[in-house]
Amino acid sequence: MFLEVDIKEAGYSPDSPVLQDTKFSIHSGELVGLIGPNGAGKSSTIKSILGILSDVKGKITVSEYAYIPKRPIFYEGLTLWEHIDFLFSTLHVDEKQFNEKANELLKLFHLSSVIHHYPTSFSKGMQQKVMLILAFLKQPDLYIIDEPFMGLDPKAMNKLLQMIKKEKEKGAGILMCTHVLDTAEKICDRFVLVSNGKLIIEGTLDDIRKESGLKQGSLLDCFDVLTESENDD
Repeated sequence: MFLEVDIKEAGYSPDSPVLQDTKFSIHSGELVGLIGPNGAGKSSTIKSILGILSDVKGKITVSEYAYIPKRPIFYEGLTLWEHIDFLFSTLHVDEKQFNEKANELLKLFHLSSVIHHYPTSFSKGMQQKVMLILAFLKQPDLYIIDEPFMGLDPKAMNKLLQMIKKEKEKGAGILMCTHVLDTAEKICDRFVLVSNGKLIIEGTLDDIRKESGLKQGSLLDCFDVLTESENDD
């Protein structure tokens, strides 16, 4: 098991929990979609897993992971290749194989020509691609991906989906937070639906259909029924 979450309460202070009664797990070779309305508790769930939330009551067990944030984060003053080189310095891997993989990913995402440029000056889509490259170079047991499709063009999205499939086949576990429900429906093995700071349901699409009462409903249709009392921020 690469991730086990059993949160009783979590928040930024002991007196103000923003997340309650949230329990789920991710196993080897599994892609789990974390979904919910804006302000439902998705970000708080991820922050709890990452150890960022200051007050968490419960138990979280997490394997070695790579985190791809919604908003790319870079070191100012470091070029793209220097980011890659810095990542290498933190890993215990063969340098030749690592560099070969890095160049393969740079070519895949059409970033080979800007390896000596600063990612802070890149477009949002290019920055997102850099974050993906760094994560996939790490080759962790678990990927935690927050809104991975933001800023990506259709070709880049397709490449990302192919890479996610390959990582699953290698045995990696993946937690993906996304609002792109039509894509999530096609690729996720299970779903964690949170609303109003609580877990509404955890299970397969069939489980969600049963809970919503829509036997043939799409994930979006079921989502609407199960979160109909929610208002977006």
